[in-house]
Amino acid sequence: MALDYTKAAQEILDAIGGPDNVVSAAHCATRLRLVLADDSKVDQAAVDNADGAKGNFKASGQLQVIYGTGTVNKVYDEFIALGHISAATKAEAKAAAAEQQKNPFMRAIKLLGDVFVPIIPAIVASGLLLGIMSALSFMDSNGFITLSTDNAWYQILNLVSNTAFTFLQILIGYSAASAFGANPYLGAVMGMLLINPGLQNANTVATEGVQQTYAVIPGLYSIEWTGYQGHVIPIVIAAGILAFIEKRLHKVVPEAFDLFVTPLVSVAATAYITMLAVGPIFVWAENAILGGIQFLLTLPLGLGSLIMGALYAPTVVTGIHQMYTTIDLGQIATYGVTYWLPLASAANIGQAGAALAVALKTRDVKIRSLALPSSLSAFMGITEPAIFGVNLRFFKPFIAGCIGGGLGAMFASIVGLAAAGTGVTGIFGILLCLNQPIQYIIMFAIAGLVAFGLSYMLYRDETPSADAVQVEPATNATVQASVNATARDEAEAAAVSAAAADAAIAAVNGSVASDVQPATIVSPMAGTAIPMKEVSDPVFASEAMGGGIAIVPNEGTLYAPADGKVIVLADTGHAVGMMTDTGTEILMHIGIDTVGLEGKPFTPHVKVGDHVRAGQPLMDVDLAYIKAQGLDTVTPVIITNTAAYEAVEPCASGAVTVGDPIIKVH
Repeated sequence: MALDYTKAAQEILDAIGGPDNVVSAAHCATRLRLVLADDSKVDQAAVDNADGAKGNFKASGQLQVIYGTGTVNKVYDEFIALGHISAATKAEAKAAAAEQQKNPFMRAIKLLGDVFVPIIPAIVASGLLLGIMSALSFMDSNGFITLSTDNAWYQILNLVSNTAFTFLQILIGYSAASAFGANPYLGAVMGMLLINPGLQNANTVATEGVQQTYAVIPGLYSIEWTGYQGHVIPIVIAAGILAFIEKRLHKVVPEAFDLFVTPLVSVAATAYITMLAVGPIFVWAENAILGGIQFLLTLPLGLGSLIMGALYAPTVVTGIHQMYTTIDLGQIATYGVTYWLPLASAANIGQAGAALAVALKTRDVKIRSLALPSSLSAFMGITEPAIFGVNLRFFKPFIAGCIGGGLGAMFASIVGLAAAGTGVTGIFGILLCLNQPIQYIIMFAIAGLVAFGLSYMLYRDETPSADAVQVEPATNATVQASVNATARDEAEAAAVSAAAADAAIAAVNGSVASDVQPATIVSPMAGTAIPMKEVSDPVFASEAMGGGIAIVPNEGTLYAPADGKVIVLADTGHAVGMMTDTGTEILMHIGIDTVGLEGKPFTPHVKVGDHVRAGQPLMDVDLAYIKAQGLDTVTPVIITNTAAYEAVEPCASGAVTVGDPIIKVH
């Protein structure tokens, strides 16, 4: 029976406390996105049972109710008409949601994440290479190898290994200016200012003392003429000041003069404020915080490190962990090493061990297929799949991981384990600790084994409920159960990234074809074919939405993988769905978390309803832009009606070109 859109809209309107409780309403391709004034007015049971709704969850300050492609827009139209609510764009709804989150501390943490996440690849690359160079030096000094440093090959590598850290303020200046909405190139100029060779290098102050001071107010206030190498907070604050000044100048300076007046005044004014006040004040504050952390790290028996190691993973859940890069870099600048990185590594290893225990103990194939690659990723230092996809979902493994991480961190503190650089944890973190490799290995073993043992003892496969038994064992049902679970537990909602949620919902809305035929699906992009389980997003890796394969593209055009009809085209461009002429439903999700790019890197050449031929261009993709945002370009190609087939068999690996067979269905 056709859905009564008016009734569906009225039910959800009543369930959320009426129109007066709606701050903002918008919709995407599959979800109604609501920002509410008072969450306590929501009748959650009524929301769960709303007519036509396929699930709901709370994320990013929004209540998101899932209706599906082709339905959500009709429910939305009735919703705003019934409630006499002004329609909002997704961007406006996102801004309203952010405004609802009044916690200044969390906003500051999110801002640090926006600043540091884009430059993490540069930091990781330099950090890993720094570890390799340290390994070579360690082996040379201990007689394992004979290393000649008097050649271009060595010197170039050595130069690359420290470049990102040497000019870190420039990277931060550019990224922070972008985050604040200022001209990023002016932000880079501010970064250059703070490490200008005309200032005494801050790294020499400890050995040479401050060599020059200048009076600001004679007899009352002077500043030290030193650079800000290793200090990251001053450049972040400077970028904020720059944005404040620049935005206001753009409003008042006549357009004819704006091009040269605004940049000149913005940079000059920001430079004075930063050098005279912000820099000195925040360097003092930063040093005080680092001193406090260092004090905790030196508490007897490693008790402070035990606490911090145990709490590290929970801060990953809340997003606070974005500030830890600041601690690492500050400690390296102050002490020449970082005592924090081994603690972070212990915490990551703990979560990895806990997820591995789930993978080995569970009898559920889907859970194992998610937990195993997630644990391996965490052992490499990337913990989000393990935390959000496995450990938090079952909670007890998460606690086990925290305990293991805390004990590993405690040992690290007792033995004084320190890293020569930052950016690499887990297995490869040992490259930064080659002066104490045995201690690192023991720390690794303590964190991993304790977490593994506790998780193995505590984890139990969930007993299916009566409702779950009645659900048909199709891919769509699996995803639906997952979505409903997120509605009941907001912590689990974090397990589904924005990009994966969109793709999962697309799968929910794909009908299982009853008259499917054997077919071969060809590659929609040129690049490298990898198994789906190697995709970093846990929802894709688990194949909960269906079997398939993933392509790491090296060319920025998406082509049709078969003859058929376009049935899904996300308004943000990041996902395209097709129904082939042989009945196969295919979803192509371009990149991970690319839904947040608001369509900027995507230029579609088709629209929903178009019939296309295999090899026909569907979309141009700016891969460089996606990578510049620090996002993965891997493109899962998913058969969303997998349950309609006896087998969905990937038939490619390694390099593929457009048109090469990648999946056989029969």
